[in-house]
Amino acid sequence: MRDAVIVGAVRTPVGRRKGGLAGVHPVDLSAHVLRALAERTALDPADVDDVVWGCVSQVGEQAWNVGRNAVLAAGWPESVPGTTLDRQCGSSQQALHFAAAAVVAGQADLVVAGGVESMTRVPMGTSAGTGQPYGELLRDRYRGAEGFQADQPVPFNQGVGAEMIADRWHLSRRQLDEYALASHQKAAAAQDAGAFEAEIAPVAVGDGHKVSADEGIRRDTSLDRLAELATPFKADGVVTAGSASQISDGAAALAVTTSEWAGRHGLRPLARIHTAVVAADDPVVMLTAPIPATAKALRRAGLGIEEIGVYEVNEAFAPVPLAWLAETEADPERLNPRGGAIALGHPLGGSGARIMTTMLHHMRDNGIRYGLQTMCEGGGMANATVVELL
Repeated sequence: MRDAVIVGAVRTPVGRRKGGLAGVHPVDLSAHVLRALAERTALDPADVDDVVWGCVSQVGEQAWNVGRNAVLAAGWPESVPGTTLDRQCGSSQQALHFAAAAVVAGQADLVVAGGVESMTRVPMGTSAGTGQPYGELLRDRYRGAEGFQADQPVPFNQGVGAEMIADRWHLSRRQLDEYALASHQKAAAAQDAGAFEAEIAPVAVGDGHKVSADEGIRRDTSLDRLAELATPFKADGVVTAGSASQISDGAAALAVTTSEWAGRHGLRPLARIHTAVVAADDPVVMLTAPIPATAKALRRAGLGIEEIGVYEVNEAFAPVPLAWLAETEADPERLNPRGGAIALGHPLGGSGARIMTTMLHHMRDNGIRYGLQTMCEGGGMANATVVELL
């Protein structure tokens, strides 16, 4: 029976908005990680059957199939196709799922999955333009629901959803601020220990300068500083910019094939894609689907939560992983051990692949057999992936 294994995982540093990567076109940022992936794994780009690329704001510089454009910009053979997909924040995690399905089904032998988002150059929400992406039937279905802003062009608001989660799970401002501070502290400790170096491909940005480290980590933050921040989504709310993911630029890529094909071509598998699922929940609250997605993944994997050695739950907002912990009763010490999007940043279409890359390197460095990744997505969806170290 065919399987799906990951034989390479690489990412750019995550740049802050208007930071070190702001001058790099998203196609060039994508091409950079494609080249780095080929170099680090010694794979021949001519063998790649497809490139599946995640990107959320597919407009302007990220329009016209950024995945295919990245292939050409990387100097890969013109015979290598590429496509671009949008499952909101989980786009590149979904790209990994599609890649795994293709190789398991025998439709392909080697697929590269990944994604990109330059939120500096293509701001979040740009793709909606002046249009109305939801239509009247959808609006009619949810009109009157708590948190649904019927008078707004985009009536679903993630920040409002995060406040609703905090209310539902009785999460205090102090708990969210403590979680956010811990994310920065873990990320800083990992960076200081050199834990990210093996997964990052530094990006040359001109004048001989390279961006080689994640820029979002705030080493000088504190509970006092976080307590001073406003609550923009609710007058008496608990969610702030400090307990939310950062607006970022970045890209990441993973190479997926079968164990048999990898062996014939001298490629060393890092991990097997054990289980891959997608689930959906309330689109107004929007951010709770990682909970049913995790349950679905564990059920299909035949594993208990205690058998998973590391969990990566995207920190879109601090209430998301905290509610997930409460519902799954997972070990908080195994959650986002190298920090998450609150500290490292969240380049939308690239985040799923970035998180998987970080988790795989953590598993390898610590001999962890099973890892689980999940992330909330616009529309109330979530992907969940279980990988097994090889």
